[in-house]
Amino acid sequence: MDTKRQNRISRLVQKEINTYFQQKGSSEYLGSLISATIVRVTPDLSLARIYLSIFPPEKQQEVFQLIQVNKPKIKYEIGKILGKQLRKVPEFEFFIDDSLDYIEKIDNLLKE
Repeated sequence: MDTKRQNRISRLVQKEINTYFQQKGSSEYLGSLISATIVRVTPDLSLARIYLSIFPPEKQQEVFQLIQVNKPKIKYEIGKILGKQLRKVPEFEFFIDDSLDYIEKIDNLLKE
């Protein structure tokens, strides 16, 4: 069970990550629409697991590789904003959120 502080920091990181990708997505990430769907922060607040939804799906792996390469830059940019509110900015760990693909697969199986 997450604490209030974990939830607050998760929402804060998610908001700033989404703002970052909204501003930089089209120019630096092959014109993709990237959004953070879930952010989970560990109890010691040292790690943020960020689940990303990337559209279009054809470019998903390529864009995800770019995000992995640019992880230090992303943390730096977000850290400049969050540094005023947090003592220590958590490390970022990115994952692809495939829940929409899973829902679509289940939906197609149910239609058959």
